[in-house]
Amino acid sequence: MLLSGIFLALICSCASNPNTEDKTQENAPKKEIAIQLYSLRDDISKDYAGTIKKAGEIGYTAIEAAGYGDGKFYGRTPEEFKADIENAGMTVLSSHTTKNLTDKELASGDFSETLTWWDECIQAHKAAGMKYIVAPWMDVPKTLKDLKSYCDFYNEIGKRCKENGMSFGYHNHAHEFEKVEDQVMLDYMIENTNPEYVFYEMDVYWVVRGGQSPVDYFNKYPGRFTLLHIKDNKELGQSGMVGFDAIFKNTDVAGTKHLIVEVEQYNFTPEESVKKSLEYLQNCPLVKASYDK
Repeated sequence: MLLSGIFLALICSCASNPNTEDKTQENAPKKEIAIQLYSLRDDISKDYAGTIKKAGEIGYTAIEAAGYGDGKFYGRTPEEFKADIENAGMTVLSSHTTKNLTDKELASGDFSETLTWWDECIQAHKAAGMKYIVAPWMDVPKTLKDLKSYCDFYNEIGKRCKENGMSFGYHNHAHEFEKVEDQVMLDYMIENTNPEYVFYEMDVYWVVRGGQSPVDYFNKYPGRFTLLHIKDNKELGQSGMVGFDAIFKNTDVAGTKHLIVEVEQYNFTPEESVKKSLEYLQNCPLVKASYDK
């Protein structure tokens, strides 16, 4: 059961039927909305260039990558990837990637080996024109000591990102609302990472699935949620379980600079699903034309 009544509203300003083509899309002002490319993962694996081009044609203005490895993005050099995205009419915004600590590093507090990987990663992302690097996952640590070590580790990554003109953040799922000893994992992370070095990319769907209210977290930790993953069970607005109105009304207190659509499951083809999700936001009067101005 959801903990906040704001998510039980049956009528909302952004309400629309995602299964029906919205004819007002043609007249809607273009808004700065990014897409997490994981939403099109199957299409990208078959036709990388064509899928990138289609995302731009649909109307997305920026991308968040989910295909970094061995110094490349989807098998392309950072410079090639940046050019591919810009040629499709979009900008390179952010990237999901991470390398976690080894058991030895976690026990010793010496992060130097993994930080060497991060230094290379940061340089590749800088060359690709990224503004943000986001760690998309970590398991629930066994102890608060281990969780504190990760907070220190993230602070150091964030410091190195800042020195290179980027920002570092962490993306939540639902398991971060579990407790480590007597502390809620996500709360502890936010309270023990330096806002100068670590922001949070809130996945609003997973917050709701974790039994929490995104707006409550905005108010509890104002200014910490630079990026928002705008997601639903399938296409945006499809489930009725995420209180998008309340979220969009409170982005200022959250500190949000960018909205990023992610669609992981589909009622339609991935291409049609991400198109309908963008239409949902384009036609919602509560969604700003830009959050970074």
